[in-house]
Amino acid sequence: MNVKGTIGGLAGACALTLLNEGAKKLDKDAPKMDLLGMNAVARLTKGNNILTQAADRIFPVALAGNLVSNSLYFSMAESDDNKSTLIRGTLLGLAAGAGAVFLPKLLGLNEQPTAGSLKTKALTIAWYLVSGIVAAAAINALEKNSRVKPHAS
Repeated sequence: MNVKGTIGGLAGACALTLLNEGAKKLDKDAPKMDLLGMNAVARLTKGNNILTQAADRIFPVALAGNLVSNSLYFSMAESDDNKSTLIRGTLLGLAAGAGAVFLPKLLGLNEQPTAGSLKTKALTIAWYLVSGIVAAAAINALEKNSRVKPHAS
């Protein structure tokens, strides 16, 4: 992973966070990935004094964890050419969206934040898909800019 992948991954993670935080205020059926993250953090901290103390501010811990993990995940979209990067970003987004819908129940987490209704499921998958595409587009833009040669004076 290099700088372009890292920045692109961060762009995808930020897109996902902005979609999540913005839409949940406008639509009761919007996915609430932050609640899923807080549920996971709470489960991890159970019975662990060090983590429990850190989780006093569980929302920032969950938000930071989401940004870091999603940045790393979406950075994997980087490939040898623009088309492959876009395909990888799309597939990573679809896979993450499907995982966010179907894995919480299997992991013993509350599935309502990402799979409470058909609309919530569809929006969850759509937001991860958009985020994967944003990551790929950012990587491709950075790649294009790195190939531009300065004009001779």
